[in-house]
Amino acid sequence: MKSWKELPIGAMIIEPGNSIEYNVAQWRVFRPVLDKNKCTKCGLCWIFCPEGAIVRNEDESYEVNLSFCKGCGICQRSCNVKAITMIKEEGL
Repeated sequence: MKSWKELPIGAMIIEPGNSIEYNVAQWRVFRPVLDKNKCTKCGLCWIFCPEGAIVRNEDESYEVNLSFCKGCGICQRSCNVKAITMIKEEGL
């Protein structure tokens, strides 16, 4: 898996469909935390996540793959029941 430091000059990614090759966790300032007790399994976070960082499990529950999450907060804003909270990354 490549890191952002291995991107070519200009940060251009010219190969299509390669987002799974880059660990973007280092870009994040805030990360989503999912409260599974509040989650209604509606799937809106999964639908709206632009990076595909929300994973749908076989039991129709959801979790966040932090290797692909950039911390944009779209999942939190799309959650009608407020089951997702954005918290500041430790060490920043």
